[in-house]
Amino acid sequence: MGRTSNEVKQRWNDSHYTQLKVSVSPELAAAFKAKCISEGVSMASEITMFMIAKTSGGGRSLTPSSLPYETRQKRRKAVSKMILALEGIIASEQGYLDRIPPNLQASSLYDAAMETVDVLADALDKLFEAYQQH
Repeated sequence: MGRTSNEVKQRWNDSHYTQLKVSVSPELAAAFKAKCISEGVSMASEITMFMIAKTSGGGRSLTPSSLPYETRQKRRKAVSKMILALEGIIASEQGYLDRIPPNLQASSLYDAAMETVDVLADALDKLFEAYQQH
């Protein structure tokens, strides 16, 4: 990008945003940055969401541009993470079921675990359907 383009962007940012300087320990800053990267969100959006929650008294009215999933790409990435998490939970729960001894397989504990696997598998199917349609 040329110098002019950067200058225009900087003027726009200066007229629409206020910069805040925050001093935190290097360890906290590094941990926060790593967490944001692992979740695929920007540090600025996380701090903005915190500020909105603190200043709105809980009943916040968020504009689309202030939401953490305002773009299709961010939403699809979040759904992908949910799918992976659900697959892991289902596998763990199924592993738990597989380790229940035969004499306890008629118990309410076994039935609850089986129901959990069924419900999560249905949720996973619905996510796949919604995810693949668009």
